[in-house]
Amino acid sequence: MRNPLIPGFHPDPSVCRVGDEYFIATSTFEYLPGIPIFRSTDLEHVELLTHVAVRDGQLGTTGVPTGGGTWAPTIRHHDGRFYLVVPDMMGTGRGNVLFTADDPAGPWSDGVVMDVFGIDPDIAWDDEGACYITMSGLGFEEDGTAVHLGITQVRLDTETGAALSEPRPLWSGTGGMFPEAPHLYQVGDHWYLMIAEGGTERGHAVTIARGPSPEGPFEGCPHNPLVTARGSDRPVQNTGHGDLVQLPDGSWAMMLLGTRPRSMTRAFAPMGRETFITPVTWDDEGWPHAEPVVLDERHEPVEHTVTFPSDAPSSLDGFDGEVVAVRAFPRDVADLEARPGWARLRGTGQGMEATHPTFLGIRQVTEACTVTTTVDVSEGAGGLSMRYDESSHLDLEATTDVVTLTMTARGLAQSWSRERTSPDEPARLRIVADPPLVGKAVLGASCDRLRGEVWEDGGWVEVGGVDGAFLSSDFCESFTGRVVGPYAREGVVDVAEIAYAGQDVVR
Repeated sequence: MRNPLIPGFHPDPSVCRVGDEYFIATSTFEYLPGIPIFRSTDLEHVELLTHVAVRDGQLGTTGVPTGGGTWAPTIRHHDGRFYLVVPDMMGTGRGNVLFTADDPAGPWSDGVVMDVFGIDPDIAWDDEGACYITMSGLGFEEDGTAVHLGITQVRLDTETGAALSEPRPLWSGTGGMFPEAPHLYQVGDHWYLMIAEGGTERGHAVTIARGPSPEGPFEGCPHNPLVTARGSDRPVQNTGHGDLVQLPDGSWAMMLLGTRPRSMTRAFAPMGRETFITPVTWDDEGWPHAEPVVLDERHEPVEHTVTFPSDAPSSLDGFDGEVVAVRAFPRDVADLEARPGWARLRGTGQGMEATHPTFLGIRQVTEACTVTTTVDVSEGAGGLSMRYDESSHLDLEATTDVVTLTMTARGLAQSWSRERTSPDEPARLRIVADPPLVGKAVLGASCDRLRGEVWEDGGWVEVGGVDGAFLSSDFCESFTGRVVGPYAREGVVDVAEIAYAGQDVVR
Protein backbone atom coordinates (compact mmCIF):
# COMPACT_ATOMS: atom_id res chain seq x y z
CA MET A 1 0.00 0.00 0.00
CA ARG A 2 1.19 3.51 -0.80
CA ASN A 3 2.22 5.30 2.38
CA PRO A 4 1.63 7.96 3.36
CA LEU A 5 -1.68 7.75 1.55
CA ILE A 6 -2.34 11.47 2.08
CA PRO A 7 0.97 13.21 2.86
CA GLY A 8 1.40 16.36 4.88
CA PHE A 9 -0.77 17.70 7.68
CA HIS A 10 -3.86 15.44 7.31
CA PRO A 11 -4.62 13.88 10.73
CA ASP A 12 -7.50 11.84 12.15
CA PRO A 13 -8.62 10.18 8.91
CA SER A 14 -12.06 8.65 8.53
CA VAL A 15 -13.16 6.66 5.49
CA CYS A 16 -16.35 5.23 4.03
CA ARG A 17 -16.86 3.15 0.92
CA VAL A 18 -19.78 3.62 -1.45
CA GLY A 19 -19.74 1.14 -4.32
CA ASP A 20 -16.21 1.12 -5.70
CA GLU A 21 -15.33 4.57 -4.40
CA TYR A 22 -13.80 5.63 -1.08
CA PHE A 23 -14.33 8.98 0.58
CA ILE A 24 -11.88 10.21 3.22
CA ALA A 25 -12.17 13.15 5.64
CA THR A 26 -9.43 14.63 7.84
CA SER A 27 -9.07 17.32 10.52
CA THR A 28 -8.22 20.96 9.78
CA PHE A 29 -8.12 22.68 13.22
CA GLU A 30 -7.85 26.49 12.75
CA TYR A 31 -7.53 26.42 8.95
CA LEU A 32 -10.22 27.15 6.35
CA PRO A 33 -11.73 25.89 4.15
CA GLY A 34 -12.46 23.14 6.63
CA ILE A 35 -12.60 19.34 6.49
CA PRO A 36 -11.29 18.19 3.11
CA ILE A 37 -13.04 15.30 1.38
CA PHE A 38 -10.76 13.07 -0.68
CA ARG A 39 -11.89 10.49 -3.22
CA SER A 40 -10.12 7.27 -4.23
CA THR A 41 -10.98 4.26 -6.34
CA ASP A 42 -8.00 2.09 -5.35
CA LEU A 43 -6.85 3.35 -1.89
CA GLU A 44 -3.52 4.07 -3.53
CA HIS A 45 -4.18 7.31 -5.37
CA VAL A 46 -6.38 10.03 -3.89
CA GLU A 47 -7.77 13.28 -5.23
CA LEU A 48 -9.08 16.26 -3.31
CA LEU A 49 -12.79 16.43 -4.10
CA THR A 50 -14.04 19.35 -2.00
CA HIS A 51 -14.27 20.70 1.54
CA VAL A 52 -17.25 20.42 3.87
CA ALA A 53 -16.93 23.91 5.39
CA VAL A 54 -16.88 26.43 2.54
CA ARG A 55 -19.33 29.02 3.90
CA ASP A 56 -19.38 31.39 6.84
CA GLY A 57 -21.13 29.94 9.87
CA GLN A 58 -20.58 26.25 9.12
CA LEU A 59 -17.70 26.26 11.62
CA GLY A 60 -16.88 28.66 14.45
CA THR A 61 -13.20 28.77 13.55
CA THR A 62 -12.82 32.57 13.60
CA GLY A 63 -12.15 32.76 17.33
CA VAL A 64 -10.68 29.37 18.22
CA PRO A 65 -7.33 29.25 20.01
CA THR A 66 -4.32 27.33 18.77
CA GLY A 67 -5.10 23.63 19.10
CA GLY A 68 -8.81 24.28 18.80
CA GLY A 69 -11.11 24.20 15.82
CA THR A 70 -12.06 21.22 13.72
CA TRP A 71 -11.03 17.86 15.21
CA ALA A 72 -11.47 14.24 14.17
CA PRO A 73 -14.39 13.89 11.74
CA THR A 74 -16.27 10.65 11.03
CA ILE A 75 -17.75 10.22 7.55
CA ARG A 76 -20.44 7.62 6.82
CA HIS A 77 -23.04 6.79 4.15
CA HIS A 78 -26.53 5.68 5.18
CA ASP A 79 -29.76 5.32 3.20
CA GLY A 80 -28.41 7.25 0.22
CA ARG A 81 -27.05 10.20 2.21
CA PHE A 82 -23.59 11.14 3.45
CA TYR A 83 -23.19 12.07 7.11
CA LEU A 84 -20.18 13.71 8.74
CA VAL A 85 -19.94 14.37 12.47
CA VAL A 86 -17.13 16.49 13.83
CA PRO A 87 -16.19 18.42 16.98
CA ASP A 88 -15.72 22.16 16.40
CA MET A 89 -14.03 22.88 19.69
CA MET A 90 -12.88 25.68 22.00
CA GLY A 91 -13.39 29.42 21.79
CA THR A 92 -16.10 30.22 19.26
CA GLY A 93 -16.43 26.61 18.10
CA ARG A 94 -20.01 25.39 17.63
CA GLY A 95 -19.57 22.10 19.51
CA ASN A 96 -20.31 18.71 17.96
CA VAL A 97 -21.82 19.27 14.51
CA LEU A 98 -23.60 16.92 12.10
CA PHE A 99 -23.25 17.77 8.39
CA THR A 100 -25.10 15.99 5.58
CA ALA A 101 -24.85 15.87 1.78
CA ASP A 102 -26.52 13.95 -1.01
CA ASP A 103 -23.28 14.14 -3.02
CA PRO A 104 -19.85 13.93 -1.32
CA ALA A 105 -18.68 16.67 -3.70
CA GLY A 106 -21.17 18.96 -1.98
CA PRO A 107 -22.82 21.12 -1.18
CA TRP A 108 -22.77 20.03 2.45
CA SER A 109 -25.40 21.34 4.83
CA ASP A 110 -24.89 24.20 7.28
CA GLY A 111 -24.76 21.61 10.03
CA VAL A 112 -26.87 20.70 13.05
CA VAL A 113 -25.34 21.12 16.51
CA MET A 114 -25.79 17.84 18.37
CA ASP A 115 -26.89 17.74 21.99
CA VAL A 116 -23.88 15.68 23.02
CA PHE A 117 -20.76 16.48 24.99
CA GLY A 118 -17.40 14.94 24.20
CA ILE A 119 -14.91 14.75 21.35
CA ASP A 120 -14.25 12.57 18.31
CA PRO A 121 -17.87 11.55 17.67
CA ASP A 122 -18.71 8.48 15.59
CA ILE A 123 -22.08 7.89 13.92
CA ALA A 124 -23.64 4.46 13.27
CA TRP A 125 -27.07 2.90 12.76
CA ASP A 126 -28.46 -0.45 13.88
CA ASP A 127 -30.71 -2.72 11.81
CA GLU A 128 -33.83 -0.92 13.06
CA GLY A 129 -32.50 2.46 11.96
CA ALA A 130 -31.63 3.83 15.40
CA CYS A 131 -28.70 6.25 15.23
CA TYR A 132 -25.88 6.06 17.79
CA ILE A 133 -23.31 8.76 18.53
CA THR A 134 -20.28 7.27 20.24
CA MET A 135 -17.59 9.60 21.53
CA SER A 136 -14.83 10.20 24.00
CA GLY A 137 -16.71 11.61 26.95
CA LEU A 138 -15.47 14.65 28.84
CA GLY A 139 -15.96 15.83 32.38
CA PHE A 140 -14.57 18.69 34.44
CA GLU A 141 -12.69 18.94 37.71
CA GLU A 142 -13.61 21.66 40.21
CA ASP A 143 -10.86 23.87 38.81
CA GLY A 144 -12.31 23.57 35.29
CA THR A 145 -9.76 21.08 33.99
CA ALA A 146 -11.26 18.74 31.38
CA VAL A 147 -10.86 15.02 32.03
CA HIS A 148 -11.57 12.04 29.80
CA LEU A 149 -14.39 9.79 30.99
CA GLY A 150 -13.80 6.94 28.58
CA ILE A 151 -16.02 6.10 25.63
CA THR A 152 -19.68 7.09 25.99
CA GLN A 153 -22.74 6.82 23.75
CA VAL A 154 -26.16 8.35 23.12
CA ARG A 155 -28.94 7.71 20.63
CA LEU A 156 -29.57 10.72 18.38
CA ASP A 157 -32.29 12.37 16.34
CA THR A 158 -30.31 13.24 13.19
CA GLU A 159 -32.85 15.85 12.05
CA THR A 160 -32.74 17.99 15.20
CA GLY A 161 -29.48 16.90 16.85
CA ALA A 162 -31.37 16.06 20.04
CA ALA A 163 -30.06 13.27 22.24
CA LEU A 164 -32.67 10.54 22.71
CA SER A 165 -30.94 8.94 25.68
CA GLU A 166 -28.66 9.78 28.55
CA PRO A 167 -24.92 9.24 27.92
CA ARG A 168 -23.91 5.73 28.89
CA PRO A 169 -20.36 4.41 29.34
CA LEU A 170 -19.21 1.70 26.92
CA TRP A 171 -15.54 0.80 27.29
CA SER A 172 -12.41 2.63 28.37
CA GLY A 173 -9.83 0.58 26.51
CA THR A 174 -6.90 -1.30 27.96
CA GLY A 175 -5.64 1.33 30.37
CA GLY A 176 -3.87 3.79 28.08
CA MET A 177 -4.43 7.49 28.60
CA PHE A 178 -6.93 9.45 26.50
CA PRO A 179 -9.31 6.75 25.22
CA GLU A 180 -10.72 8.53 22.17
CA ALA A 181 -11.47 8.30 18.43
CA PRO A 182 -14.15 5.58 18.72
CA HIS A 183 -15.63 3.90 15.65
CA LEU A 184 -18.47 1.38 15.78
CA TYR A 185 -18.96 -1.37 13.16
CA GLN A 186 -21.29 -4.31 12.65
CA VAL A 187 -19.34 -7.24 11.19
CA GLY A 188 -21.10 -10.59 11.10
CA ASP A 189 -22.74 -11.37 14.41
CA HIS A 190 -20.70 -8.84 16.39
CA TRP A 191 -20.53 -5.12 16.96
CA TYR A 192 -16.92 -3.90 17.16
CA LEU A 193 -15.80 -0.78 19.01
CA MET A 194 -12.37 0.42 17.89
CA ILE A 195 -10.66 3.31 19.72
CA ALA A 196 -7.33 5.09 20.11
CA GLU A 197 -5.36 5.06 23.36
CA GLY A 198 -2.10 6.40 24.71
CA GLY A 199 -2.30 9.93 23.35
CA THR A 200 -1.52 10.94 19.79
CA GLU A 201 2.25 10.99 20.39
CA ARG A 202 4.73 8.10 20.73
CA GLY A 203 2.39 6.07 22.95
CA HIS A 204 -0.42 6.09 20.40
CA ALA A 205 -2.23 2.81 19.67
CA VAL A 206 -5.40 1.30 18.24
CA THR A 207 -7.38 -1.13 20.42
CA ILE A 208 -10.67 -2.92 19.82
CA ALA A 209 -13.50 -4.63 21.68
CA ARG A 210 -16.72 -6.35 20.61
CA GLY A 211 -20.20 -7.04 21.88
CA PRO A 212 -23.63 -8.35 20.84
CA SER A 213 -25.16 -4.93 20.11
CA PRO A 214 -24.07 -1.34 19.51
CA GLU A 215 -24.66 -0.75 23.21
CA GLY A 216 -22.41 -3.62 24.26
CA PRO A 217 -21.41 -4.99 26.67
CA PHE A 218 -17.93 -4.96 25.13
CA GLU A 219 -15.03 -7.33 25.75
CA GLY A 220 -11.50 -6.39 24.73
CA CYS A 221 -9.57 -8.19 22.02
CA PRO A 222 -7.07 -10.71 23.47
CA HIS A 223 -4.25 -9.40 21.27
CA ASN A 224 -4.69 -5.65 21.81
CA PRO A 225 -3.25 -3.32 20.66
CA LEU A 226 -4.04 -3.88 17.00
CA VAL A 227 -1.56 -1.20 15.92
CA THR A 228 1.17 0.73 17.70
CA ALA A 229 4.70 1.84 16.95
CA ARG A 230 5.69 2.62 20.53
CA GLY A 231 9.04 1.19 21.55
CA SER A 232 9.91 0.40 17.93
CA ASP A 233 12.38 1.77 15.39
CA ARG A 234 9.79 1.95 12.61
CA PRO A 235 10.03 4.98 10.33
CA VAL A 236 6.32 5.66 10.88
CA GLN A 237 5.57 6.55 14.51
CA ASN A 238 2.56 7.78 16.52
CA THR A 239 0.33 5.33 14.64
CA GLY A 240 -3.26 5.29 15.85
CA HIS A 241 -6.70 6.85 15.44
CA GLY A 242 -7.79 4.26 12.89
CA ASP A 243 -10.91 3.60 10.83
CA LEU A 244 -11.74 0.25 9.18
CA VAL A 245 -13.00 -0.20 5.63
CA GLN A 246 -13.86 -3.28 3.58
CA LEU A 247 -12.51 -3.56 0.04
CA PRO A 248 -14.54 -4.83 -2.93
CA ASP A 249 -12.69 -8.19 -2.90
CA GLY A 250 -13.78 -8.77 0.70
CA SER A 251 -10.43 -7.91 2.29
CA TRP A 252 -10.06 -5.14 4.86
CA ALA A 253 -7.80 -2.18 5.54
CA MET A 254 -7.29 0.35 8.31
CA MET A 255 -6.77 4.03 7.63
CA LEU A 256 -4.94 5.78 10.45
CA LEU A 257 -2.66 8.65 11.31
CA GLY A 258 1.09 8.52 11.81
CA THR A 259 4.18 10.70 11.67
CA ARG A 260 7.54 10.46 9.93
CA PRO A 261 10.03 11.67 12.56
CA ARG A 262 13.69 12.12 11.68
CA SER A 263 16.99 12.61 13.52
CA MET A 264 19.19 10.01 15.15
CA THR A 265 16.58 9.34 17.83
CA ARG A 266 13.54 9.87 15.58
CA ALA A 267 12.72 12.92 17.61
CA PHE A 268 11.17 15.45 15.23
CA ALA A 269 8.31 15.12 12.73
CA PRO A 270 8.31 18.18 10.47
CA MET A 271 5.01 17.54 8.70
CA GLY A 272 3.06 16.46 11.76
CA ARG A 273 0.38 13.80 11.56
CA GLU A 274 -0.34 12.33 8.13
CA THR A 275 -2.75 9.70 6.77
CA PHE A 276 -1.50 6.12 6.33
CA ILE A 277 -3.11 2.79 5.47
CA THR A 278 -2.37 -0.82 6.40
CA PRO A 279 -3.93 -4.25 5.63
CA VAL A 280 -6.26 -5.99 8.10
CA THR A 281 -7.13 -9.69 8.29
CA TRP A 282 -9.63 -11.58 10.50
CA ASP A 283 -8.84 -14.73 12.43
CA ASP A 284 -11.06 -17.76 12.99
CA GLU A 285 -12.27 -16.33 16.30
CA GLY A 286 -13.59 -13.21 14.57
CA TRP A 287 -10.90 -10.78 15.71
CA PRO A 288 -9.08 -8.39 13.36
CA HIS A 289 -5.28 -8.29 12.96
CA ALA A 290 -3.60 -5.22 11.49
CA GLU A 291 -0.16 -5.14 9.90
CA PRO A 292 2.43 -2.63 11.12
CA VAL A 293 2.42 0.50 8.99
CA VAL A 294 5.08 0.25 6.28
CA LEU A 295 6.57 3.32 4.64
CA ASP A 296 6.35 3.23 0.85
CA GLU A 297 9.67 3.28 -0.99
CA ARG A 298 8.24 4.76 -4.19
CA HIS A 299 9.47 8.31 -3.89
CA GLU A 300 8.24 10.16 -6.95
CA PRO A 301 8.92 13.90 -7.04
CA VAL A 302 6.01 16.26 -6.35
CA GLU A 303 5.63 19.46 -8.33
CA HIS A 304 2.71 21.80 -8.09
CA THR A 305 2.24 25.49 -8.87
CA VAL A 306 -0.64 27.54 -7.54
CA THR A 307 -1.59 30.44 -9.79
CA PHE A 308 -4.33 33.04 -9.39
CA PRO A 309 -7.13 32.46 -10.06
CA SER A 310 -7.10 28.66 -10.01
CA ASP A 311 -9.15 26.40 -12.24
CA ALA A 312 -8.46 23.26 -10.15
CA PRO A 313 -11.55 21.03 -9.86
CA SER A 314 -11.70 21.53 -6.10
CA SER A 315 -11.00 25.28 -6.18
CA LEU A 316 -13.08 27.63 -4.04
CA ASP A 317 -13.61 31.28 -5.00
CA GLY A 318 -10.72 31.07 -7.47
CA PHE A 319 -8.24 29.61 -4.98
CA ASP A 320 -6.70 26.19 -5.52
CA GLY A 321 -8.36 23.67 -3.24
CA GLU A 322 -5.10 23.07 -1.41
CA VAL A 323 -4.77 26.73 -0.37
CA VAL A 324 -5.83 27.52 3.20
CA ALA A 325 -5.91 30.53 5.48
CA VAL A 326 -5.76 30.87 9.26
CA ARG A 327 -9.19 31.29 10.93
CA ALA A 328 -10.48 32.77 7.69
CA PHE A 329 -11.24 31.75 4.13
CA PRO A 330 -8.65 32.60 1.48
CA ARG A 331 -11.24 34.90 -0.13
CA ASP A 332 -11.21 36.97 3.08
CA VAL A 333 -7.42 37.29 2.96
CA ALA A 334 -6.58 37.92 -0.70
CA ASP A 335 -8.15 39.92 -3.53
CA LEU A 336 -7.94 38.20 -6.94
CA GLU A 337 -9.49 41.07 -8.88
CA ALA A 338 -7.32 44.05 -7.92
CA ARG A 339 -4.46 42.94 -10.18
CA PRO A 340 -5.36 40.25 -12.72
CA GLY A 341 -3.13 37.19 -12.45
CA TRP A 342 -1.96 38.10 -8.94
CA ALA A 343 -3.32 37.66 -5.41
CA ARG A 344 -3.31 40.96 -3.55
CA LEU A 345 -2.62 40.81 0.17
CA ARG A 346 -3.15 43.86 2.37
CA GLY A 347 -1.09 43.95 5.54
CA THR A 348 -2.55 44.94 8.90
CA GLY A 349 0.69 45.93 10.62
CA GLN A 350 1.09 42.44 12.02
CA GLY A 351 2.89 39.47 10.51
CA MET A 352 2.72 35.76 11.24
CA GLU A 353 2.53 36.39 14.98
CA ALA A 354 -1.08 37.49 14.46
CA THR A 355 -4.01 35.24 15.27
CA HIS A 356 -5.46 36.25 11.89
CA PRO A 357 -2.38 36.73 9.68
CA THR A 358 -2.72 37.89 6.09
CA PHE A 359 -1.46 34.55 4.80
CA LEU A 360 -2.16 31.95 2.11
CA GLY A 361 -0.67 28.53 2.77
CA ILE A 362 -0.18 25.08 1.28
CA ARG A 363 0.96 22.01 3.18
CA GLN A 364 4.48 20.61 3.08
CA VAL A 365 3.94 17.09 1.72
CA THR A 366 7.47 15.75 1.13
CA GLU A 367 10.50 15.49 3.39
CA ALA A 368 12.66 17.56 1.06
CA CYS A 369 10.99 20.53 -0.54
CA THR A 370 11.46 23.96 -2.06
CA VAL A 371 8.61 26.45 -1.93
CA THR A 372 9.00 29.52 -4.12
CA THR A 373 6.97 32.68 -4.58
CA THR A 374 7.26 36.03 -6.34
CA VAL A 375 5.99 39.05 -4.43
CA ASP A 376 5.73 42.68 -5.46
CA VAL A 377 6.56 44.68 -2.33
CA SER A 378 6.90 48.09 -3.97
CA GLU A 379 4.05 49.33 -1.74
CA GLY A 380 4.41 47.09 1.26
CA ALA A 381 6.33 44.49 3.24
CA GLY A 382 5.79 40.73 3.23
CA GLY A 383 7.13 37.52 1.86
CA LEU A 384 7.09 33.77 2.45
CA SER A 385 6.39 32.01 5.74
CA MET A 386 6.55 28.42 6.98
CA ARG A 387 4.03 28.23 9.83
CA TYR A 388 3.12 25.92 12.68
CA ASP A 389 1.28 28.45 14.83
CA GLU A 390 1.50 32.05 16.04
CA SER A 391 4.59 31.39 18.16
CA SER A 392 6.46 29.09 15.75
CA HIS A 393 7.13 30.22 12.20
CA LEU A 394 9.99 30.97 9.79
CA ASP A 395 9.47 34.21 7.85
CA LEU A 396 11.39 35.36 4.79
CA GLU A 397 10.28 38.98 4.48
CA ALA A 398 11.11 41.50 1.77
CA THR A 399 10.86 45.24 1.40
CA THR A 400 12.21 47.26 -1.49
CA ASP A 401 15.57 47.52 0.28
CA VAL A 402 16.19 44.41 2.35
CA VAL A 403 15.30 40.73 2.78
CA THR A 404 15.16 39.37 6.34
CA LEU A 405 14.80 35.78 7.51
CA THR A 406 13.39 35.46 11.05
CA MET A 407 12.93 32.26 13.02
CA THR A 408 10.39 32.62 15.82
CA ALA A 409 10.28 29.69 18.22
CA ARG A 410 8.08 29.95 21.31
CA GLY A 411 8.86 33.59 21.93
CA LEU A 412 12.52 33.47 20.92
CA ALA A 413 13.50 35.08 17.63
CA GLN A 414 16.63 35.34 15.53
CA SER A 415 17.04 37.22 12.26
CA TRP A 416 19.42 37.34 9.30
CA SER A 417 19.30 40.12 6.68
CA ARG A 418 20.85 41.18 3.38
CA GLU A 419 20.31 44.17 1.17
CA ARG A 420 18.51 43.73 -2.12
CA THR A 421 20.45 44.49 -5.29
CA SER A 422 17.29 44.84 -7.43
CA PRO A 423 14.96 46.97 -5.32
CA ASP A 424 12.72 47.97 -8.23
CA GLU A 425 11.82 44.40 -9.18
CA PRO A 426 9.43 41.93 -7.52
CA ALA A 427 11.24 39.74 -4.99
CA ARG A 428 11.67 36.04 -5.76
CA LEU A 429 11.87 34.17 -2.48
CA ARG A 430 12.10 30.54 -1.49
CA ILE A 431 12.27 28.37 1.62
CA VAL A 432 14.16 25.09 1.28
CA ALA A 433 13.87 22.06 3.59
CA ASP A 434 16.86 19.67 3.38
CA PRO A 435 16.54 16.45 5.43
CA PRO A 436 19.64 14.40 6.29
CA LEU A 437 20.57 11.64 3.88
CA VAL A 438 20.32 8.00 4.87
CA GLY A 439 23.41 6.92 6.76
CA LYS A 440 24.33 10.50 7.59
CA ALA A 441 22.46 10.77 10.89
CA VAL A 442 24.83 11.63 13.73
CA LEU A 443 24.23 12.67 17.31
CA GLY A 444 22.66 16.11 17.22
CA ALA A 445 21.37 15.77 13.67
CA SER A 446 17.83 17.02 13.23
CA CYS A 447 14.89 16.33 10.95
CA ASP A 448 16.08 18.85 8.39
CA ARG A 449 17.77 22.16 7.75
CA LEU A 450 15.66 25.13 6.68
CA ARG A 451 17.08 27.88 4.47
CA GLY A 452 15.66 31.17 3.28
CA GLU A 453 16.93 32.36 -0.10
CA VAL A 454 16.41 35.30 -2.45
CA TRP A 455 17.04 35.49 -6.20
CA GLU A 456 19.67 38.14 -6.83
CA ASP A 457 21.91 38.80 -9.83
CA GLY A 458 20.92 35.65 -11.67
CA GLY A 459 21.17 33.15 -8.80
CA TRP A 460 19.79 32.07 -5.46
CA VAL A 461 21.51 33.63 -2.45
CA GLU A 462 21.08 32.32 1.09
CA VAL A 463 19.82 34.85 3.61
CA GLY A 464 20.01 32.50 6.59
CA GLY A 465 19.29 29.02 7.87
CA VAL A 466 18.01 27.24 10.95
CA ASP A 467 17.48 23.80 12.44
CA GLY A 468 14.13 22.47 11.24
CA ALA A 469 13.39 20.89 14.63
CA PHE A 470 11.99 24.26 15.69
CA LEU A 471 9.22 23.68 13.16
CA SER A 472 8.20 20.12 14.02
CA SER A 473 5.10 18.81 15.73
CA ASP A 474 7.25 17.51 18.59
CA PHE A 475 8.88 20.87 19.38
CA CYS A 476 5.74 22.92 18.80
CA GLU A 477 3.59 20.32 20.60
CA SER A 478 1.13 20.82 17.78
CA PHE A 479 -1.73 18.85 16.26
CA THR A 480 -1.14 20.41 12.84
CA GLY A 481 1.90 20.52 10.54
CA ARG A 482 3.99 22.78 8.36
CA VAL A 483 1.96 25.12 6.16
CA VAL A 484 3.94 27.45 3.90
CA GLY A 485 3.03 30.36 1.67
CA PRO A 486 3.01 34.13 1.11
CA TYR A 487 1.98 36.74 3.67
CA ALA A 488 1.79 40.51 4.07
CA ARG A 489 2.84 42.50 7.10
CA GLU A 490 2.00 46.00 5.96
CA GLY A 491 0.88 47.84 2.87
CA VAL A 492 0.08 46.03 -0.37
CA VAL A 493 1.85 42.81 -1.32
CA ASP A 494 0.97 41.21 -4.67
CA VAL A 495 1.69 37.49 -5.07
CA ALA A 496 2.31 35.93 -8.50
CA GLU A 497 2.36 32.23 -7.57
CA ILE A 498 3.20 29.56 -5.01
CA ALA A 499 5.43 26.86 -6.53
CA TYR A 500 6.11 23.59 -4.69
CA ALA A 501 8.81 21.08 -5.66
CA GLY A 502 9.82 18.22 -3.40
CA GLN A 503 10.67 14.59 -2.93
CA ASP A 504 10.89 12.17 -0.04
CA VAL A 505 14.34 10.85 0.85
CA VAL A 506 14.90 7.10 0.57
CA ARG A 507 15.72 5.75 4.04
